Parts: sequence; C-alpha cells; structure tokens
Amino acid sequence: MHHERIHLTPSWRGGPPSCDCVFVSMDNTTDRINGMDVARVLCFFLFSFKNTVWPCAIVHWFKCIGSRPDEDTGMWMVCPSMNNDQSHEISIIHIDSIFCATHLVPMFGDKFVPEHVNFHNSLDTYMGFYVNRFVDHHAFKIAS
Repeated sequence: MHHERIHLTPSWRGGPPSCDCVFVSMDNTTDRINGMDVARVLCFFLFSFKNTVWPCAIVHWFKCIGSRPDEDTGMWMVCPSMNNDQSHEISIIHIDSIFCATHLVPMFGDKFVPEHVNFHNSLDTYMGFYVNRFVDHHAFKIAS
C-alpha cells in the first residue's frame, strides 16, 4: 500500500501557512483524472459521532478548465471553484477520499511575475493553474 504525507502547516517558524493540493477520488471505478477532483487542504480534524471517530479535511475545490488537457503543455488546467457570491467553494471530506498529493503550476501568462508573489501566496494570487503531471509517477498516471 502506498502512503504519502499531505502537508498542512498553519505557520512555519512564524511565517505564512503552506497547504498542499490533492487529488480527491470522486469515482471509485477509475484512478484517472476523470474520476478525480483537485482540492487544496485547509485543515485536518477529527470528530466523534456515536462512538465512531471520523478523520476529515476541510478543502477548497478547483474545477477543470475545459474537457481535455492543454494542447501546448499536455497538462490539465484548473481554476478555483467559487460560489455565486465569489467566495471559495469549501467542503468537508473524509480523508479516505484523498487519493494523493498533486502539484499546481500557476498560469503565468506573458507578463512578469509580480514581486509580491511567492510560493506561499501563488495559489491565492493566480486564477488558473496547470496540474503538473510530471511531478511524480502517480501524477503522471492520473493526469495523462
């Protein structure tokens, strides 16, 4: 069985938070991107109900842009999923639905990256991302 660490750090040595992105299984019949959604983990927590402990995560969803990968890069594209009032679409999920970590690369466009953008705030700054299928063999299998 494959195990992987999903990192969520509210503050590293007094600095800003760091939240990993993940593939969430939405269809147990496939392990490809068509059966997965992409989310950013905001919090892990447990709760107990009727003597059962439920390990959960609060996630911010991303939605696919288009129905196929980008022609130039071969990577799927996602954008933050928003509610009608432009707030982030957030849900609570069971951690067993997290398939593995994923890596999102901002769509930088043809302009210089602003000086205030860094690895801590790029997921909040940009509105479009490539799902990096080249980060490891799991991502390559899922996002190809």
